[in-house]
Amino acid sequence: MGYMHQTFLDGKGVFACRDCHTHFALRSCIESRQYTGQYGRAILFTDIVNVRAGEEDKRSMTTGVHIVRDIFCMRCNKYVGWTYVKAFEIDQKFKEGKFILERELIYDVKREFSVDPELNWT
Repeated sequence: MGYMHQTFLDGKGVFACRDCHTHFALRSCIESRQYTGQYGRAILFTDIVNVRAGEEDKRSMTTGVHIVRDIFCMRCNKYVGWTYVKAFEIDQKFKEGKFILERELIYDVKREFSVDPELNWT
């Protein structure tokens, strides 16, 4: 397997891996903070980057049965959450194709600085 390209997310409100600081998602991609994972609170995102998905697994959750895939940081390979592949309940179909990141396993990067394009770096 060759080198995996990592996406660097720009701006404030970036969520990243707690262990290796690889970027995962922007705050603007949050759909809901009202979720619970294996490690406590979790966040539902519409879009994330820099993860790899494991095998499909049929799981019974508090909202019904879902087919999910665990997701792992592509850099350090740590488990960080799951993605919904299929929901069997009609009122849960909105979750399909979305991602849960476990709050305990990620952190909010607070990059409050910007680089002045006029600076001479040579």
